Amino acid sequence: MINRPNADQVETPRSNATSAQATLGQANDKAASHDNEALKLALSIVEAAGDRKAADIAVLDVADVSYLADYFIVMTGFSNVQVRAIARAIDQTVEETWSRLPERVEGITDGNWILLDYGDVIAHVFMPREREYYGLEAFWGHARRVDLAQAS
Repeated sequence: MINRPNADQVETPRSNATSAQATLGQANDKAASHDNEALKLALSIVEAAGDRKAADIAVLDVADVSYLADYFIVMTGFSNVQVRAIARAIDQTVEETWSRLPERVEGITDGNWILLDYGDVIAHVFMPREREYYGLEAFWGHARRVDLAQAS
C-alpha cells in the first residue's frame, strides 16, 4: 500500500522563475545590507582618523571596479608619529565598535604609508610625499567618491 499525502499536505513547488526571483531578491537584500555595513565601517574609520587630525580624507567606493574591497579610505598624516597615531586610533575604534581586527597591517615600522585591511574596507594612511607619489585616487579615479557630508 502506498501512502499518499492528502491535498492539504502537498506543497506546490514554485516555478523556476519565481524561485530565481526570490533568490535574486534575497541576494540583493544581503548585498545591500553588506554594502551598508561596509559603508558604516568606513565612516567609523573616517571618524577615528579625523579625531587624530588626519587631513584630506577621501572615501572611494571601489566595489564595482575592484574585487579587493568595497571601500578604500585614503588620508594624510604629517609626521610618522601622526601616521602611526591615526592607524592606532582606527585599529582601536574598529576593535571596540565592530569587534574586528584588521586582516593585515602593513607599514607600521616605517610610518610613511600604513595600510589597514579589514576585508571590505581598506584604510591607507600616508605621509604627504607618499600619497602624492602613489596617487591612489588617480589610479582608482574611475571609482565613485563618497560625499562624506551626505554620508554622515
